Amino acid sequence: MNKNAKPLLRPLDFQPVYYQEQQMWFLRDPLQLSTRQLFMPEAMGPLLSLLDGQRTADEIHNQFCAMVGAPLDPQITADALDLLDDAYLLENEKSELAKRAILAEYRSQLFRPPALAGISYPADPQALTEQLQTYAGGGVVSQWKGRGIVSPHIDYNRGGQVYSQVWRSAESAILDAELIVILGTDHYGGLGRITLTNQSYATPYGVLPNDNALVDQLAAALGPEAAFANEINHHQEHSVELSAVWLHHIFNQAGKEPCPMVPILVGSFQHFLANGSRPANDERLLSFLEVLKRETADRRVLTVASVDLAHVGPAFGDQFLIDPARREKLAQLDSELMAAAVKGDAESWYSQIAAVDDHNRICGFAPTYLMLKYLGETNGTQIAYDQCPADDQESSFVSICGLLID
Repeated sequence: MNKNAKPLLRPLDFQPVYYQEQQMWFLRDPLQLSTRQLFMPEAMGPLLSLLDGQRTADEIHNQFCAMVGAPLDPQITADALDLLDDAYLLENEKSELAKRAILAEYRSQLFRPPALAGISYPADPQALTEQLQTYAGGGVVSQWKGRGIVSPHIDYNRGGQVYSQVWRSAESAILDAELIVILGTDHYGGLGRITLTNQSYATPYGVLPNDNALVDQLAAALGPEAAFANEINHHQEHSVELSAVWLHHIFNQAGKEPCPMVPILVGSFQHFLANGSRPANDERLLSFLEVLKRETADRRVLTVASVDLAHVGPAFGDQFLIDPARREKLAQLDSELMAAAVKGDAESWYSQIAAVDDHNRICGFAPTYLMLKYLGETNGTQIAYDQCPADDQESSFVSICGLLID
């Protein structure tokens, strides 16, 4: 690596693992630019924190030595940077070329293949149906035909009962809809970024057709370059996919061809919290919502926020365990958020999260806000709620819910 370069680490998942009898960090690349899997010793964590694009390799090495309190061989830092570069984990020309190649391949396909089929759920449609039906004990088919639902995007093993309850409760609305709009969390998207794609999402049941005319109208509102700048994120992002599978399951069980589904990824709102502004004053978001409302005004639309709620405990960086008292408090805070959502009160939803600087890490912060702004004031019903363990010690949790919005 060029010694004058200032290495910048790409957005990654850092997962603590025990590998080869050592405590290690598994650096998972959400875009999977390389087939290589990189594990780094826990002691190298401070080095990774220095890769912010502001320091040369020599500066990184010197500060790394200061952080560990010992002089180290410069080759240790150099080798680590080379490993990261070889695995396409740094923001540079090499990783940019890899991203372009993957995006070109993604766009050349007839549809977006299901990224998690055979990994998080069965790739065989019959086996998938059998798995989803095992969760049906908590789901009740109703005649509800409202306008929006809030569904989890956690894995089915933990969230299956909540998925089943909300999707089965919404079955009549799904089968009656002319268009489904799914707003999913973009875990690696830019701040406030809305990311579109003209690709149709596939599931083991077949292809859910996209509405390319609507996508193009929304892209014009956002600016086409901005609307598709992070389109590669659709390639592996799970938030839309895990709801799309349940959506397709409902159509498949009814023996009905699916209506069009528009998949939309929504990036973080953390910049609004940092600078004290609000999304209600963001002209780009307002323009997007205006066009979405106008172009769907005469259609039966079901909107889905494919989101999780809180992420709390040591697994997410908290310095405390989530004991029964903290779980009860979390349930109370989540209940207040859900109460705002079922009323269609987007500003209360935002204000509650902003008031505590999003300390519970609400994964559905931005997509749910946009859905509520699109739907406007309404009434709704809480269908399900759960707190799912996020570590083996059950000291960290992800909270999820199922809501019906009239």
